[in-house]
Amino acid sequence: MAKKRLKRKVIKKKLFNKSRLVILDEDNFEEKFSLKLNLMNVFVVLTTVSIVMIALTTYIIAFTPLREYIPGYNSTKLKREATENAIKTDSLTQELEANKAYLASIKKVLTGDLELTKLNRDSIYVPEQKETPHIDVSPSEAELKLMEEVALEDKYNLFEESKPRVNLVLFSPAKGHITEPYNSKNKHFAVDVALAKDTPIKSVAAGTVLFADWTPTNGNVIIVRHNDGIISVYKHAATLTKEQGDIVHSGEAIALAGSTGEQSTGVHLHFELWKDGYPINPTQYINFE
Repeated sequence: MAKKRLKRKVIKKKLFNKSRLVILDEDNFEEKFSLKLNLMNVFVVLTTVSIVMIALTTYIIAFTPLREYIPGYNSTKLKREATENAIKTDSLTQELEANKAYLASIKKVLTGDLELTKLNRDSIYVPEQKETPHIDVSPSEAELKLMEEVALEDKYNLFEESKPRVNLVLFSPAKGHITEPYNSKNKHFAVDVALAKDTPIKSVAAGTVLFADWTPTNGNVIIVRHNDGIISVYKHAATLTKEQGDIVHSGEAIALAGSTGEQSTGVHLHFELWKDGYPINPTQYINFE
């Protein structure tokens, strides 16, 4: 017991034994600063500083925006923004695919590589075809007879079985001699009109310019969308006077006649007219000569 008491006294003496910290001037040994310290005071001060630092760090992490810069910490706002961006990205991807398919359809109009399908954005996706059980759908004798009669009537009338109704008054894009008429059998869904160089080409009706640019095959091309589902196409122009998105009026000049593009054989206008996604014969509504 005496030894334990002796040790305690020694430890207590060391803890509370005061020492002086003195700072002297090196040149003249003048005292600049002095401080009385003991081990207990040093321990208390260090403990207090540590506790304050821990509390301050905890507050910064929990209640300030600096916590977002700590690795591994994800804020609720950041998660919400990431979710919203993911949804927007998915929507933009779908819209991009739809635009690509629509532009592919427009490309077919420009190149003349057409199929008997409607040209609109609601029909560009083909639904998945499901397998169906085999069903005998062979026509009866009466059905065969009716089919033969219809085939004879429509043998040379691919698109014009029922003439599309156009409620607009269409203005002639240019006056000239038709060198190649509309012929659906040969897939020439347009009329070629011979014109003098730089003859003004006019819009057949009021509308909005859907496309106006140069293409390797058809040269300068301008496409105008009108009311009532009508689209007019003008190819091989020397120059274009309108840009995509411009509003044009009926009879307003939109291009000058020329001979541009690989498929052009001379100065002329290659004019197409579409109604609800189907090509129609422009001479049914427009007098070119």
